[in-house]
Amino acid sequence: MLSNTLRLVKNGSILKNATPILSAVRGKAAYEGEGKTTVRVLNSDPEFGLMIDSYATYGFKLNNGLTILGPMAIFPKTVLSWQVLAAEKITEESLRLFKLLEPRIDLLILGLESSSRAQVKSVFAAARANSLNVEILPTEHACSTFNFLNAEGRSVAAALIPPTFIHNMNEDDMMQTRLEQDKFNTPLF
Repeated sequence: MLSNTLRLVKNGSILKNATPILSAVRGKAAYEGEGKTTVRVLNSDPEFGLMIDSYATYGFKLNNGLTILGPMAIFPKTVLSWQVLAAEKITEESLRLFKLLEPRIDLLILGLESSSRAQVKSVFAAARANSLNVEILPTEHACSTFNFLNAEGRSVAAALIPPTFIHNMNEDDMMQTRLEQDKFNTPLF
């Protein structure tokens, strides 16, 4: 029969009985020692500014409870509606806003709904014409990249176009998307 007590034995004689470390820890809420691992949910911490909680085909949800319909330009403390509906509509003029910012941003993350090589090339050319450092990603990856860099305190901005299709959606996700779309398509009066 196994026992929860360990016996420390030296040269055949029992030195002392000891309980395993695990059984001593079970009663405590967490490990209390050096090298303690902690978890911090960045999206719920206002000190890190605006973060993107989720995205859908209709827009984005932010950590402060706002739902942004359609494309958006997001900064660490500000969000704007960005009136560029598709990657092929991104031009030098539509990116000029990001060049005018003071202090200058370190990186502009462009989240595109399409990964067409021709569209990515034209968007990159428009960014270079404005002397912007850019990272061009699918919208899904651009959201998490913005959150990560923003949490690090970098001077970062993102211009995001909602994806036209979301992979791996389950029935609950689809129902929630329909409910959100219906909520915003209902007339106020």
